[in-house]
Amino acid sequence: MQTSEITAALGSWPLLSPLLCVPRTEEDYEHLVSFLDRLVDEVGEDESHPLASLMEIVGVLIERYEDCHVPELAE
Repeated sequence: MQTSEITAALGSWPLLSPLLCVPRTEEDYEHLVSFLDRLVDEVGEDESHPLASLMEIVGVLIERYEDCHVPELAE
């Protein structure tokens, strides 16, 4: 990553950090689920939408939390 990319990330992170985190608590998890719901409302199924990759990242973070913290239903 180039220095200019890091500088750009540093400038953007204060705006993004309240929205995006690795969930460590139930509260973090619920926050991400709510954020994902709003992203889905905005992006829908438009894979070319500028926020589509963010929606995917949030989904992965939620899935990771669920894999570690949500018990599977007995079949």
